[in-house]
Amino acid sequence: MVPKVVFGEGCFDQLTTILSSHKKDKAPFIYLIDDVFETNTEFIDRINLRFNDKLIFVSAAEEPKTSQVDKLVKDIRSEFTNLPSGIIGIGGGTLLDLAKAVSIMLTNKGSAADYQGWDLVKKKAVYHVGIPTISGTGAEVSRTTVLTGPVRKLGINSDFTPFDQVILDPELTQGVPKNQWFYTGMDCFIHCVESLNGTFLNAFSQSYGEKAYDLCMEIFLKEDSLSEAESRAKLMMASWHGGMSIAYSQVGVAHAMSYGLGYVLGTKHGIGNCIVFNQLEEYYGEDVVLFKKMVEKHGIEIPQGVCANLTDEQMETMINVAMGMVPLWENAFGEEWQSIVTSEKLKELYLKM
Repeated sequence: MVPKVVFGEGCFDQLTTILSSHKKDKAPFIYLIDDVFETNTEFIDRINLRFNDKLIFVSAAEEPKTSQVDKLVKDIRSEFTNLPSGIIGIGGGTLLDLAKAVSIMLTNKGSAADYQGWDLVKKKAVYHVGIPTISGTGAEVSRTTVLTGPVRKLGINSDFTPFDQVILDPELTQGVPKNQWFYTGMDCFIHCVESLNGTFLNAFSQSYGEKAYDLCMEIFLKEDSLSEAESRAKLMMASWHGGMSIAYSQVGVAHAMSYGLGYVLGTKHGIGNCIVFNQLEEYYGEDVVLFKKMVEKHGIEIPQGVCANLTDEQMETMINVAMGMVPLWENAFGEEWQSIVTSEKLKELYLKM
C-alpha cells in the first residue's frame, strides 16, 4: 500500500512541508511535470524549489516508454553527483508511471525493459511522490508502472513501485477536457468491472471495487445534482478505490487487449480501454450496456475503425502482446484461459474495433 496520503482541496500546498523531512544534503528533488503546466506560472510558483531542485516538463502525448525512462535516468545521473532526495510526479497516469519507473531505475542497474514483469525489482526505489492532476487511472495507488518496451507493453509490477506519498487535491483536476475526463474516468470503471468479475476476487479487493463502481455510477450515470467540486472529489476517490481493487486482484480482457492497441498503434490507455470495452458485451454483458449509456449521456465519440487497415504482421503483433498478459487472462477466465482465448478469437474482436 501507499503508506502516506493527504486528501482535500488545496492540500497541494502541503508539498513543501511534506518534502522537508526527506531532503538530503546536496541531493535535489526532481519534479516530473506534465508539460500542459509549463506555461501555468501560477501553478508552478506554488512549487517551492530549494537549492538544486529541478523541474522537468514531459509531454503526455504518448504512452511512457522504457527508452524514455532510461534517458531520464541517464540525464539525472550525469547532471547530479548525489542520488536525488526524491522524484515527484505531477500529472496523469503517464507522468505518475514515469515518476515510479525513474525512481526504481535510479537504484537498479540496466534498462527499465529488464524489469517489465512481476517482482523483478531487487532494490528499494528512491523516495517518490505522486500528485494526480486527472482522475481514473489508479496510477497513484497501483503497484505497477506500465511502459511500452522494445518487445512488449507491460508494467514493472513490484512492491517497490507504489509511491511513498500521494497528494490528492481535487482542485488540480479542474480544466481537464471533457473527452479526456470521460476516457480516464472509464479506465476506473473498467478496473472495477474487471476486478469484480475476475477469478482473483477476494473480500479485500471486492470492498474497494464495489465502492469505486458505485461512485462511477453516481458520477457518470445517475446523479446530475452533483456540483463540479463534488464530482471532482468523488472521481478522485473512485480512482483511488479502483486502483486499490486491482492492486489486490487483477484487471481482465479490456486491459489485455488495450495493451495490444497501445503497443502497435500507440493508442492512449484510457481511450484504448473504451474502444475495447465497447466490444466486450460477450464477457461483461450488463456493464458494457451501462458503459454505452454513459457514452450516450455525455455525448462522447468512441473511435471506430482503428483496426481496419492493419497489416497481417501488425495484427499478429497486437494479438501476441495481448496474449502475453497471462495474469490478466487468468483473472478473467481462470487457469484454463487458453481454451477460451485463442488467436482467432482475439482477431475477431480486434476486427470489430
